[in-house]
Amino acid sequence: MKTSIFAALAFALVAGPVTASAPPYSTEAPIAYMKDLSSGAVLYSKDPNRRIPPASLAKMMTAHIAFRLIQRGELKLDQKFTVRPDTWKRWHGPSAGSTMFLSPGEEVSVEDLLHGIVTLSGNDACVVLAEGIAGTEEAFVALMNEEAKKLGMANSHFGNSNGWPDEGVSYVTAKDLTTLAAATVEQTPGLYKRFYATPEFTWGQTMGGSAITQANRNPILGKIAGADGLKTGHTEEAGYGFTGSAEQNGRRLIMVLAGLSTYNGRISESVRFMDWGFKAWKAQPLFKKGQEIEKAPVQMGSDDEVGLVAPKNLAVTLPRTASSDMTVRLVYNGPIMAPIKKGQKIAELVVSTPDTDPQIMPLVAANDVDKAGFFGRLWNGLMSLFG
Repeated sequence: MKTSIFAALAFALVAGPVTASAPPYSTEAPIAYMKDLSSGAVLYSKDPNRRIPPASLAKMMTAHIAFRLIQRGELKLDQKFTVRPDTWKRWHGPSAGSTMFLSPGEEVSVEDLLHGIVTLSGNDACVVLAEGIAGTEEAFVALMNEEAKKLGMANSHFGNSNGWPDEGVSYVTAKDLTTLAAATVEQTPGLYKRFYATPEFTWGQTMGGSAITQANRNPILGKIAGADGLKTGHTEEAGYGFTGSAEQNGRRLIMVLAGLSTYNGRISESVRFMDWGFKAWKAQPLFKKGQEIEKAPVQMGSDDEVGLVAPKNLAVTLPRTASSDMTVRLVYNGPIMAPIKKGQKIAELVVSTPDTDPQIMPLVAANDVDKAGFFGRLWNGLMSLFG
């Protein structure tokens, strides 16, 4: 592992002595977590690894699976699935919780089912989509758990597609929910924007034939500037929870609250928490997108070094009133083995401040580096042999 501390860079970023500590915040929520995706900084953490029932927050994974399949061309938005009579029977009526008001035998597009899941939190929509994609809900749940493992959600497990209480089979943590939300935002940004910010959706009819329009339950939509996702959840066991996200001036925050005792308490606390995240903290720019930060040595390549560049605008998160010292380190496994593709993540920038955990930001290759030919490999071997 190669670690470098850039004295000149660190000097340029030092703003003077610390004049403020991390902004204080208190919440009645038993579990609370907030992360700034722009820098990787954790702004608040209260029991983030406690396993809790997911309730409808499990639907985030169901939507994420569908988004990824659509992105890969394995599922189409206009593709239609039929509502099986036994599925309708199980997920119809007051005892079935939130519903999209699907009808037995009805053909519904993937796009409408996703609105039914994301906007309406329909338990019926989840199961119909799961069965349509994987044949059975059980097979779809296997996909959910496989994806959770890939994302590093080490303390989460799913037993069904909609978060219905299942005697502890399903569980998540606030930290893992943040990981899932970040994956959806970053891996499928177009689909995230298309579905999660929808304020209401109309599907189904009343007994009198009137169309049924239901509002998105997201408590920060329309109340926090830049709010555009994600999901609420509630069961008697889990209490009231919410995973939310908003973006302001290039800063993307993700928050999780869980275990609140009332519906209105979830609304007020969600708005207050996200508002604090934006107002009590600030972003200090470090590097612009595409800016070369350093060069790293390359082994067995057509070039002996490669530039390390910022894949996006990089900034460090600091308390709004603070002027903090920083230590900036470049970390990578070096020398880096060729071949290397332009845009490939090959290093990390680690920024340490007195008020946050280390903020870790990816750096990528500035250009392709091919594998060296025979004589190039021979020369590299000789150079390594002689020091």
